[in-house]
Amino acid sequence: MASQFNVGIIGYGMSAKVFHLPLLSIVPQLKLYAIVQRSAKQDDDAEKDFPDAKIYRSAEDMIKDKAVDVVLVLTVPQTHFQFAKLALESGKHVVVEKPFTVTSKDADELISIARARQRLLTVYQNRRWDVDFLTVSEVIRNNTLGRIVEFETHYDRYRPEAGSSWKTQPLPGGGVVYDLGSHLLDQVVVTFGMPRKITGFIGSQREHNPNGFEDSCTILLHYDGMMVTVKASVLSLETAQLRYWVRGQKGSYKKFYMDGQEGELKAGRKPGSPGFGVESSDKHGTLTTFNEGAPCTRLYATIEPLTYGVFYTEFAKALSGDGEVPVNPEGPAAVIRLIELARQSSLEGKTLSV
Repeated sequence: MASQFNVGIIGYGMSAKVFHLPLLSIVPQLKLYAIVQRSAKQDDDAEKDFPDAKIYRSAEDMIKDKAVDVVLVLTVPQTHFQFAKLALESGKHVVVEKPFTVTSKDADELISIARARQRLLTVYQNRRWDVDFLTVSEVIRNNTLGRIVEFETHYDRYRPEAGSSWKTQPLPGGGVVYDLGSHLLDQVVVTFGMPRKITGFIGSQREHNPNGFEDSCTILLHYDGMMVTVKASVLSLETAQLRYWVRGQKGSYKKFYMDGQEGELKAGRKPGSPGFGVESSDKHGTLTTFNEGAPCTRLYATIEPLTYGVFYTEFAKALSGDGEVPVNPEGPAAVIRLIELARQSSLEGKTLSV
């Protein structure tokens, strides 16, 4: 078994620069070998940034390189399937950025190819390692709230004007439900499994939206005795955005503020840096339970972060035959199926069985 694996990256946008390259750099078993950048610019040149890496102008050419062991597909969603399929069929292990694919059919096909070719396939669902998610998971796991009856997960912002990136264009695999919803739904499926029914409300909250881009969503997931609300808004003007609100038979937990790791990575910090991912006490959530027969609210400290670095640490172990991939692709495939059903539900105006 190789002691080091050559990694080839398809795509040199924010995903590669902010999330993947910094995390790869702290895992010695993973060597940056090649980058596909279709065209370089004066201030955006992979060859200048990584002079020791081979630079390709097409994904097909890089995938043909026999020295490449692992391919990272970090391109726009509608290309995930074609590049991941080509890489798997060429004998490469594959990491796909979220959302996994545009359709659940494509996701299932990739899983089948990986299994047949005995290659590792995983999806970068990094927000499984958000400290707020790990904390709310601890609250639920410890039965602090008793039987859960309502679970709300939010990714709300105040952005009344649409940006100009591809993420604001009505493309296959685009829109808020694929972009942010894939994170929120993944966390829900990890926590509770698949729901019985789903109701979707997907559209635009912006006043000016000439291309029909879906910028907001509310998705209701129906479980036995519990309702989950998944919500992403672009017109939520708050001094602190709600992240979680969980109600149970014995109490409730409320959390504001998003995990800070993305901001730290954008600032050039990496896992392992002092205090990386640690949340300040003023951002901790609150727990309300009974104390001597009366409701009592107290701070509930956010746990120490495992950080996004866990993803590639665990993936490197899996490559060496020591453990499973950090994200089993069947989970993200189920998330894509929920996204399809949520969009269908919204279009038809009715609740659907899962």
